[in-house]
Amino acid sequence: MLILEKAVKNDAKKLAEIQKTSFDQESKLLNNNEIGGPPGYDSTSWQEDMMQYCEYFKVLYNGEIIGGALILIESNQVHNLGRIFIDPNFQNQGIGMKVMKEIERTFPDCNKWWLDTPVWSVKNHHFYSKCGFTKVREEGDLYIFEKTL
Repeated sequence: MLILEKAVKNDAKKLAEIQKTSFDQESKLLNNNEIGGPPGYDSTSWQEDMMQYCEYFKVLYNGEIIGGALILIESNQVHNLGRIFIDPNFQNQGIGMKVMKEIERTFPDCNKWWLDTPVWSVKNHHFYSKCGFTKVREEGDLYIFEKTL
């Protein structure tokens, strides 16, 4: 059973571990064997800070934390998907799609979502396109995607 639930301070270490594994694996595969991720992705204290700053959810699968999502509310109708991540052991099983649908259900008043993702992250581009996002522009080494509901 898949559940999206607000993350709490005690979840921060596990969420940082999952992000590190997820982002490092993708970066190594697709970014010239480099490892790394977005700011704070491997920091427990950064996770704790973000829990105070935005809507931070943990993804539970059969009671186990397997991922997370950070949502930044820009207005009642526009939200930024700041980050979504799933443990690589649970990827390619449709879980990310289910999480995106649950996020959208959680914010029924939102009619526009946007996000950014690295130019080299082909796997993310494919995932976001499957979720109904469209690439709208490039900003440096990032692609900006949007979805209007």
